[in-house]
Amino acid sequence: MNASPDPKDPWPTEINARDEGRSLHVSFDNGESYDLTAELLRVESPSAEVQGHSPEQKRTVTGKKNVRIKAMQPAGNYAVMIKFDDGHDTGLFSWEYLYEMGTHQEALWQAYLDRLAEEGLSRD
Repeated sequence: MNASPDPKDPWPTEINARDEGRSLHVSFDNGESYDLTAELLRVESPSAEVQGHSPEQKRTVTGKKNVRIKAMQPAGNYAVMIKFDDGHDTGLFSWEYLYEMGTHQEALWQAYLDRLAEEGLSRD
């Protein structure tokens, strides 16, 4: 997403950590709102560390069942940097990415669980 967003794109009106950092609540100006778990945000972080530089390089992150949001910091007018209590802080979550995560969170979560099962890995 660029610095001058398309007026049709949903724009956040509220972003805050809830449940002692276990989830992130995001409301958008189109009336939609989502609660995203810290675990999902962490394992789907848009950082190169998680996503790689191509779909083939995407990493399956494990052991994040109890991860929490430690802090958030705005990144310009297009994103928020989320700092997790495991030290991860390199993902810039654009408004567009947060909206996409919210609208597709069930599919993202199931795909994550499927990857864990296929690779013999655990959320713990």
